[in-house]
Amino acid sequence: MAVLRRTLHLASLAAGTRRTVAGSLAGSCLADRSLWDKLHAQPRQGSVRTFDWFFGYEEAQGLLLPLLEKSWAACPPRVLDVGCGTSSLCPGLYTKCPHPVDVLGVDFSPVAVAHMNSLLEGGQGQTPLCPGHPESSLHFMQADGQNLQPVASSGSFQLVLDKGTWDAVARGGLPGAYQLLAECLRVLSPQGTLIQFSDEDPDVRLPCLEKGSQGWTVTVQELGPFRGITYFAYVVQGSD
Repeated sequence: MAVLRRTLHLASLAAGTRRTVAGSLAGSCLADRSLWDKLHAQPRQGSVRTFDWFFGYEEAQGLLLPLLEKSWAACPPRVLDVGCGTSSLCPGLYTKCPHPVDVLGVDFSPVAVAHMNSLLEGGQGQTPLCPGHPESSLHFMQADGQNLQPVASSGSFQLVLDKGTWDAVARGGLPGAYQLLAECLRVLSPQGTLIQFSDEDPDVRLPCLEKGSQGWTVTVQELGPFRGITYFAYVVQGSD
């Protein structure tokens, strides 16, 4: 039931702006890169330059900013968004966070990465993004969340974000989702935080996270409702 609800929700979110691709979501494997390449290649309406599954930066900032205010040894703290797509999450952190932050967005779709780099640099006559703090930085790179070795060393990030990426990868089978989780925890500092944003019910997600995150503390917070949907932030943290 949770998988069906999530699939229908993804399809309904895309209905307004990307009908051609959205119509195939319910019958497609969301772990298929070609599907996302086609989706990210769809033209955007008006001045909208990003596209968010579930919700965007504005809805997540209340949870993220207090974490970034912590006094970490690393300054600025490093943030990794795994499966960033064309979401507003990375640009929002970069342009609106009042604290210095070093943000890296990775996605296995080269189409998504090219679009976000164009957004960052002010391509197609647009204005380049400006940091909310002069010491902040933002980069986008192509990488598979199940193998982050080419872009991230072990323990190198203080905050790792996964907004719907587990949900998509799990459609191709739980082994892939567990590999994604293992990579996120590998690149996370021992005192860091991993947050998975999802609409999947805790009775389904928590047992998976507890199984794959032994030695870490796993909690859940409700978010929303946003546009009538209740979401969850699954928080995996190391020891202080």
